[in-house]
Amino acid sequence: MERIGVVDAIRGFALLGILLVNIFDFSAPVLYVEPEHFAKGMLDRWAVMFVDLFAQASFYPLFSTLFGWGAFIMLERAKRKGQPFQRIFSRRLAALFLFGCIHAFFIWHGDILMSYAMVGLFLFLFVRTSAAWLLRWSLLLFFVPNGILIVLLFLAWASEGDVDLSEPALAEEAIRHYRDGTWMEVLIQRWHDWLYMNNAWTLVFFLVAILPLFLFGAYIAKQQWFQRLDEHRLTIQKWCLFSFLFALIFKSLPYWTEKNVVTQYIQDMIGGPALSIFYLTAFSLFLRKRSSWLAPVGKMALTNYLLQSIICTTLFYSYGFGLYGNVRPFVALLIAIIIYVVQVIYSHWWMRSFEIGPIEWIWRAITYGEKPRLRREKTT
Repeated sequence: MERIGVVDAIRGFALLGILLVNIFDFSAPVLYVEPEHFAKGMLDRWAVMFVDLFAQASFYPLFSTLFGWGAFIMLERAKRKGQPFQRIFSRRLAALFLFGCIHAFFIWHGDILMSYAMVGLFLFLFVRTSAAWLLRWSLLLFFVPNGILIVLLFLAWASEGDVDLSEPALAEEAIRHYRDGTWMEVLIQRWHDWLYMNNAWTLVFFLVAILPLFLFGAYIAKQQWFQRLDEHRLTIQKWCLFSFLFALIFKSLPYWTEKNVVTQYIQDMIGGPALSIFYLTAFSLFLRKRSSWLAPVGKMALTNYLLQSIICTTLFYSYGFGLYGNVRPFVALLIAIIIYVVQVIYSHWWMRSFEIGPIEWIWRAITYGEKPRLRREKTT
């Protein structure tokens, strides 16, 4: 099947957003204290606010939507070719989980790939579901659990007030290990951070946060939004308008009310996905032809995602340049932009000679059990 350029461009854009969010975690222990803790002036505060409003909790939902879209494109392709989808997709998820394990335990603790692989198993329950029901399930699984959690959070906040979740001692320990520690101390700290983030409730959280967006992506795949854009233009325009309004209201909620555990949850869990859908629909409607320069980055999204972690941990951890804890948010943001520009240039260079990225080549080989073509055929 011919690749759809706007999908690759959206993936490329999502990689920028992911890096803008993750750069604070790469460079400082924001797992244990807020990024504002490292702000030294107005530029730093603006950098933190910019990421909070336009990137935080908005780009993993965008990737989630595209993941669900890709899964159901793969399903349709398997049906046409008479291939066993369940076996192929199971291999794809197993390989993704393996990549995630290597990433989480040997490169950076903030991996998302393992979560995608585990939640992706639930897509098997929906392979025969119609487009209309995919949308219904997506909205139901998104609004009902989040609505319940918002009510529970509000009741807890109303009775007890805000609870300080910061852990300054753990933050200092992370700085000591990541900035000055041995390779083994970094490894142990990485494992500690991963366990801190992942517990019995994590899978439940990811089901609430990711599965509905997987199903929304599956819905737009079934509807063939990207393949038949002109036919669905009015529907996409409606989604674009309403998601923009939702994002405008809920993404800025802590800024025009007050910042507390309830408004921050609503900002991230309602406003974040709304903004991601706005980005997706706006790209589809207005930037389809102007964003082609992003497509090579998106074609090798998995390679670039892992490269971001390798580059950043080398910059910030002790076995590299040891900048962890010493870089202000504004400078960290500039570093992220420079890294992304380099990735755009590198991706264009790579895709001139090769069909897919190196990690994508491995992923596809495991998925289909055969070596795909890597090098482009020369044209005369």
